[in-house]
Amino acid sequence: MNTITPNDAPVRRKLTRSQSELVSKLFSYLLLCLGSIVILIPFAWMLSTSLKLKADVYIFPPQWIPQPMQWHNYVEAFTTFPFGLYTQNSVIIVVFVMIGTLLSCSFAAYGFSRLNAPGRNFIFLVLLATMMLPSAVTMVPIYLFFNKLGWVDTFLPLIIPAWFGSAFFIFMMRQFFMGIPFELEDSARIDGCNTYGIWARIMVPLSKPVLVTVGVFTFMGTWNDFMGPLIYLTDENKRTLALGLSYFQGSARSAPDLHLLMAASLYAIAPCVILYFLCQKIFVKGMVFTGVKG
Repeated sequence: MNTITPNDAPVRRKLTRSQSELVSKLFSYLLLCLGSIVILIPFAWMLSTSLKLKADVYIFPPQWIPQPMQWHNYVEAFTTFPFGLYTQNSVIIVVFVMIGTLLSCSFAAYGFSRLNAPGRNFIFLVLLATMMLPSAVTMVPIYLFFNKLGWVDTFLPLIIPAWFGSAFFIFMMRQFFMGIPFELEDSARIDGCNTYGIWARIMVPLSKPVLVTVGVFTFMGTWNDFMGPLIYLTDENKRTLALGLSYFQGSARSAPDLHLLMAASLYAIAPCVILYFLCQKIFVKGMVFTGVKG
């Protein structure tokens, strides 16, 4: 007959704890898998529809794997609308916006986190207060301002504001910079490095996670921006991809070529998906504000 000794009790508690952790992990993975399936169903339907014939789009139940696959739908969508030109316009805007955002936000965040200037905290509070202003309040005054400058129907209203920083991104970078040890900055000053050199040679190289995070957010926000180009761009040759896709959707309503619309939509979202998967690890690291530990 088996008897339980007092020494067996901790072992049994340890096994029970490990079993409960295993069940908890399995349940979490199951929920994640179910959530992923729910999220991926619209993308799977978009991909399937983009490869169908026009007559097969509205078949019920839907045919998830088209036979045969109509790859020429993408070519037809590009020839129907000048998406190549729209992509070029979007790339130009995105590149300059990302450069301006990373430079201005990192420089401002360094000042708020490391420099002792009079009224620094008050200015930072004012900066954060601007985040509470809805865009509808500032839309008309900003448009009138750019109209006075003669920048309407150019890319400048979409690019220049990024070179003056974003309150949310400055806040993110400030929190990250505050986690970097001050000893690194003191050592650089002893070696003769000035403030600009510390920012360029110490802070920026150590801030790759948060810089990638801000870059991904900026890319996705600018690439998918619809309201800005709609307000400031009137020339058809200056439309961005998001704006051109909207006009293409309007034409598809009059002639319901849903398969071409899905092909164009899949092309428009592909860069964001690819960029996120390439930068996923650094993006997650930057989101939790992990700095260098002393």
